[in-house]
Amino acid sequence: MSLFDQSMLARDGDFNLRLAACVSNEDHTVNPLQWAGEHQWQIAAAPGFADAYSSALAGDVENPGRDPAVISDAQILSAVQAELAV
Repeated sequence: MSLFDQSMLARDGDFNLRLAACVSNEDHTVNPLQWAGEHQWQIAAAPGFADAYSSALAGDVENPGRDPAVISDAQILSAVQAELAV
């Protein structure tokens, strides 16, 4: 994982919308888009996320942030739950 790969994932709008959708199901007391914006860097640093994103970019995957074959919904859910527990 490189820090640049992590930064690219953190700034991926499609990924952040998936992140907001996930948190909207987990915590009804927060604004999902705001939460996603405030925690996108921590989630992008989850183990394996930046590597998967980098691999997708290298493989010319179109819109890797929205592709659940790159980072699954279950992986996002796990990272969101871990961040909510902090």
